Amino acid sequence: MALTMRLDQHRMDAPPPSTNPTSTPSCTRCQTSLPPSQNRTNLTAIINFILVGFRNHPELQTLLFLAFLTIYMITMAGNLTIAVLVISDLHLHTPMYFFLGNLSCLEICYTSTILPRLLFSLLNGDRTISVQGCIVQYFFFGSIASAECYLLAMMSYDRYLAICKPLRYTSLMNGKICLCLITVSWMNGLIVVTIITSLLVKLSFCGPNEIEHFFCDSAPLLKLSCTNTSLVELVIFILAFTNTIPPFLLTLISYVCIIINIVQMKTKALRQKAFSTCSSHLIVVTLFYGSLICVYLIPETNTMKDLHETFSLFYTVFTPMVNPFIYSLRNREVKAALYRMASKAVNVAPYP
Repeated sequence: MALTMRLDQHRMDAPPPSTNPTSTPSCTRCQTSLPPSQNRTNLTAIINFILVGFRNHPELQTLLFLAFLTIYMITMAGNLTIAVLVISDLHLHTPMYFFLGNLSCLEICYTSTILPRLLFSLLNGDRTISVQGCIVQYFFFGSIASAECYLLAMMSYDRYLAICKPLRYTSLMNGKICLCLITVSWMNGLIVVTIITSLLVKLSFCGPNEIEHFFCDSAPLLKLSCTNTSLVELVIFILAFTNTIPPFLLTLISYVCIIINIVQMKTKALRQKAFSTCSSHLIVVTLFYGSLICVYLIPETNTMKDLHETFSLFYTVFTPMVNPFIYSLRNREVKAALYRMASKAVNVAPYP
């Protein structure tokens, strides 16, 4: 009986459980992954990130908004024009322009995953983005970037066949093969980034929520995670290696063969004609891979943060904008198709 009375007295003296409805649940996954020296009881799961890109220049927000809005409009107009030309003009129904039209569609999607959100932040100052929204943005951005790597490689291979094997070009690069190559490039990007995204959604974010970038990329997300990311980093490294090195090597080998073939041509006119068919694509490839190398291979230090942000702008914003001008200004067939479309529009337009 005495033992029972002591137990009852102990239950009465124990503090009641907390019923505060406003208390925030702690992030148990974060607590198990943090070192013992940190105060784990105060960590809570975050639901929003803050994109801090271009925040260090508050006096330039309006100017940056107008600049990026102009870039977005030029990008959309230029790439839409190329896509419409390739579809509507029979003179451009060739493998080279089939790939070019797909590249323009890809650039439209590429820019639209990043710039609208950036414009919204610059306009009203709201830089928050949900964790789910951030991962979704990375999924579309990563899928399109991966597809572009393979698409540029296939365009290089197309130019190699046209210059180095002209007699077999029509049989080696027919419509069915072109469609298969495009499908492979898009499916490869989707599969690779789907695997990475499936790993990112399992991460927990309990600490700082500021992303030092103007869009969501995998590296900043891994830095903010409070769980063990070694497996995710290994998978991303393997997939990124297999998704960028093979198309880069194919592009490099194709242009080495093209240059060797052009040098061996007997007349200057032939060399100029051969080089003019691939010079535009070579400029685009150089801009794309050059900026990628600067962003992902150069170590990110405190002094290199602004430079990384600048090079990120090159392959996400500036390259999609200048691609239509590079292909149209240096290509007689595209300029001729543009002139024919403008002439039809003028003739069809009703008189005032």
